Amino acid sequence: MNISFFQELLQSITERGRQLLESREPAPGNAQALAQACHKLISSHGEASGVALAQQVLCAYRDCPQDQQKAFFDTLLKDFAPPHDALAQACQRYLDEPSSANTTALFEASEPPRQELFRRLNQAPGGTAELIAMRRLLLQELKANPELAAVDHDLQHLLASWFNRGFLVLRRIDWSTPASILEKIIRYEAVHAIKDWDDLRSRLQPSDRRCFAFFHPALADEPLIFVEVALTRAMPGAIAEILETKSPEGKPADASADEPDTAVFYSISNCQDGLRGISFGNFLIKQVVEELAREIPGLRQFVTLSPVPGFRRWLDSLGEDPQLGATAAELLKALKPDAAPPPRTEQPMLALAAEYFLHARNGAGFPLDPVARFHLGNGARLERLNWRGDLSASGLRQAAGLMVNYRYELRQIEKNHEAYANQGVVTASPEVRKLATLSAKTKR
Repeated sequence: MNISFFQELLQSITERGRQLLESREPAPGNAQALAQACHKLISSHGEASGVALAQQVLCAYRDCPQDQQKAFFDTLLKDFAPPHDALAQACQRYLDEPSSANTTALFEASEPPRQELFRRLNQAPGGTAELIAMRRLLLQELKANPELAAVDHDLQHLLASWFNRGFLVLRRIDWSTPASILEKIIRYEAVHAIKDWDDLRSRLQPSDRRCFAFFHPALADEPLIFVEVALTRAMPGAIAEILETKSPEGKPADASADEPDTAVFYSISNCQDGLRGISFGNFLIKQVVEELAREIPGLRQFVTLSPVPGFRRWLDSLGEDPQLGATAAELLKALKPDAAPPPRTEQPMLALAAEYFLHARNGAGFPLDPVARFHLGNGARLERLNWRGDLSASGLRQAAGLMVNYRYELRQIEKNHEAYANQGVVTASPEVRKLATLSAKTKR
């Protein structure tokens, strides 16, 4: 079904529903009035009036002052939780007789009414986008009010279902893509900032550049996540090789020797803060690999050129570590916050970086670095550490200029993923393993 036709149909149903409601005006802009409207919504049975009421609730929420929106979250937590008595009775019936019927009854009793509320709100025109915006504010509130995690869990659970891989559409972004979407690519780029339209054009128009994004039918003009790709003859070690090189529009007929053999994923950006915790990147990379392999049969390797956002912070934290602290202190003394690392830092930096990736762990037993967790969890291999890979201000501040290549080897992806997921194994190249032995020598 055509998406615009569906939206027009839904809007028509909403308009007819409004005519059935006593008032066409949104509920007053405070948390208490919102809660009353929400109770009315989940108890209603009419389809048209229900859609119209859902839209009124969302409009009223959007028009509320932010303090009332936050108070509404507290209402969702307390007033739309599972009824305690009904849940206790369902639990007891299940313990007395663990039949399939009692299992179903227990499941239904344990589902918070706010989940049904969210489902009904999602039926309103634009409801999905409104719920994503609602969750964005909810996530900001979690630090101050961690008890709201129960509300976030319910909303994330539903969003994960609505945004599962089966609903996502892969689209190539190029210079002919509508300007409204291109503007969002500029705004959402989170790894290597796009300075202006000329900069964007240099990433999209050349024949050796690609950009792909996932979209969802409910957010037709809003990218969820996008990846930028460079087609090269070898695995690059510095981002300047990608961002500063202007490629020709076409290649001469006798330039077969210059045909690309490597696809480099150099920037992956999530676009919707309200969808945090719902992973799209693993599906995106794997599908783009398949797309590029079909389009360019000569591609032989698929790699990333990735930042290391936690490396400098880890170096600073080593302090008086009896094994690595002295080496880190010497390295940090030689580094300047706004200058390229001097030549004498190359070996100690790479050795410590190998230690960081192969041995430094978070509380869950996985690598400290979030980008490493993402790619290793997808089944990639830690291929190469690149000293002076990113000499931009952010690259120096976050990683002392370090960048890394992860390699996606199609025949090994599942094996690597299983080893990482089950045993926390970091699959790394012999080159990186050798650097780790240099790190071991510094401990003695």
